[in-house]
Amino acid sequence: MYKIKFFIFKIKKLFVPTCICLFTLCLLAFSNTNLTSVKTGLSLWANSVVPSLLPFFIATELLGYTNVISILGKLLNKFMRPIFNVPGEGAFPFIMGIISGYPMGAKIVSNFKSQGICTNEEAERLLAFTNNSGPLFIIGTVGIGLFRDTNTGILLFITHILACLTVGFVFRWWKSGRKKRSSFVQEPSTNIPSKVSLSNLGEVLAYSIMSAINTIFLIGGFIVLFSVIISILENSGILDILAHFISPILNIFGISNSYANGILTGILELTNGVCNIASITNKSISTNIVICAFLLGFGGISVTLQILSITSKAKISIKPYIIGKLLQGTFAAFYTYIFLNTFGFLNLDL
Repeated sequence: MYKIKFFIFKIKKLFVPTCICLFTLCLLAFSNTNLTSVKTGLSLWANSVVPSLLPFFIATELLGYTNVISILGKLLNKFMRPIFNVPGEGAFPFIMGIISGYPMGAKIVSNFKSQGICTNEEAERLLAFTNNSGPLFIIGTVGIGLFRDTNTGILLFITHILACLTVGFVFRWWKSGRKKRSSFVQEPSTNIPSKVSLSNLGEVLAYSIMSAINTIFLIGGFIVLFSVIISILENSGILDILAHFISPILNIFGISNSYANGILTGILELTNGVCNIASITNKSISTNIVICAFLLGFGGISVTLQILSITSKAKISIKPYIIGKLLQGTFAAFYTYIFLNTFGFLNLDL
């Protein structure tokens, strides 16, 4: 028994270094296709992510130096507390998370935890439902760009919001018995003012821009990394092997095996996944839409690691986020299926 435990311990200890070594070797073995993937990832980041997210990141940073958050807390506490069991200030990351998309909600929640605005348990509840995909991506990119139908984009956005609200309500009981406030409060830098005014506007603006740029470069790094990982999995045949294993599960739900690769890609990285799923030719296009609803709700491993890189600094557990996103993907797919079968004008099946 001791030898077995020791062997398992050695495997756990060597797993990550082994994966990194294999990844490095694959970078050399598939250098030609990897170069194309890097260019694609950089193009996606520069042309889509930066224009849509950077202004919101800067604006959110600036809002943190005003009294907007405290005003929202006073106005909305009577709604946020009984429904989601979080302070009224929690409406701010929820609203900004919906407007701007990943990973804005998590960034604000981490700031709240660091500033002592919410407890650790409240931060975990907020993290589970305030970090969402934005309307620019869902309606613009997925609905209009991929499905060529505005109604589909609006439907996916509505079910996305309904699903996150459902998860927020479910998580109101997450560690609800604990009342102790967080002991982790990050001391503000003496060089950075706490409130913005005309006299320090330039200083606050400069700090907000730098903070936003750091976050946007972090997102770009993850996009490029996972573009390469997906390329390696495709060219090595590993993705096809994994698709073969999940095919029986898809058959249980009456889903064709042709969706397996797209689903796996979406679980790894959201944008590539929804593009893959939307491009699959099928008379029952509602299947494509429902699967995309799940992927949009889940967000993908790439986004999860982005969130982990942000929340780990504030010492917030990633566990409730992962559970919440799995639930949100499931609820979003369910709500989308119900809408498609209830309202005929939304169904694009041939």
